[in-house]
Amino acid sequence: MIPTHEPATDLLLPLPAEGETWDPHTVYNYCSLLNVADAELSVFTYVKAKPAFPLVEGGVCIFRGFDNHDPVDMAFQDYQNTMPWPGIKDNKVALANGFTVHVVEPGKKLHLTYRSPDGRTSIDVESTALTPLLARGHVIPGEEKRKGAHGQLVGGSEQCMHSVGEIVLDGEHFDVDCTDFRDRSWGQIRSEYRDSTDFAPAIWTPVYYDDLVFNQVGYEAHDTNPSWQGLWDIPEDKPTHHFAWAYIGGEIREVDKVHLDVLERHPVLHMATKFEIEAHDTEGDTYAFSAEAIAMTALPTWPHSVLRQALYRWEDSRGRVAFNSSQEMWWDQKYTHAMNARNRERQAASAA
Repeated sequence: MIPTHEPATDLLLPLPAEGETWDPHTVYNYCSLLNVADAELSVFTYVKAKPAFPLVEGGVCIFRGFDNHDPVDMAFQDYQNTMPWPGIKDNKVALANGFTVHVVEPGKKLHLTYRSPDGRTSIDVESTALTPLLARGHVIPGEEKRKGAHGQLVGGSEQCMHSVGEIVLDGEHFDVDCTDFRDRSWGQIRSEYRDSTDFAPAIWTPVYYDDLVFNQVGYEAHDTNPSWQGLWDIPEDKPTHHFAWAYIGGEIREVDKVHLDVLERHPVLHMATKFEIEAHDTEGDTYAFSAEAIAMTALPTWPHSVLRQALYRWEDSRGRVAFNSSQEMWWDQKYTHAMNARNRERQAASAA
């Protein structure tokens, strides 16, 4: 059974007590994703707090299309790696670069705001929960083995949100009325040491329909000629998802089987541009989805690894369409090196 968190965890942003020493890789984050599907526009907002120092990084990233090979390629980015500890004042986490998360009602409602120094880009969006504050499992393999200040009994929390408001991008106005997701990792030790995680890339794929919300974090199935084949030796009887759930009719269900088949990948970013998912829950119901990216970017956070975000057009087995954001991550260089080598081989073969 997938547990839920108390709403008060939205206000959890502690510092070590006097005389305490915390692992420097301990993190507390706020991540909220937004989109304007008609404009093929996707937004990543992030607060990554490192209480051991203490300092915080984060900000706003807005992107469109597929040519965002580096973070500076995006339509707009204001992401800083080192800012003073903001704490929580009046239920607000306010970063020095102007991005603010206002926890209007813990576990239920957030107000996200930002204004660029030149005033030409801004965000003013209120996000209201559509699902409970689900206790999220660990999204990074091996993370559960590193015990932090709160024991790491769970990986954090995630939630589907309905967001309404406006985004102004370099003077162009966009109305926001979307359903997308947010997550928090709190008290975790997310190691940045080289080779601290050695596993196949995993993709986080939340999707929302009126009567079904689904999410999984996992990697390509063995029988799909996966991109990780030959790089990792993963037992075939090992589940290919690290964490998965479905929310139907107010009931949270654990998903026990996930089959992910990536059909295409971006030639530079290497993130999945097309994929299919089949899943089965512990109540006996099955699900099938296909997804195709309409925007994609490299993100600036977690420089020791690779983090990509994409906005996907989803279609389920009933032909219903949804637009939701996903993220894919890998943790070492050998995957990128192998994918680049394969691209060079394909280009050479095409030229021959």
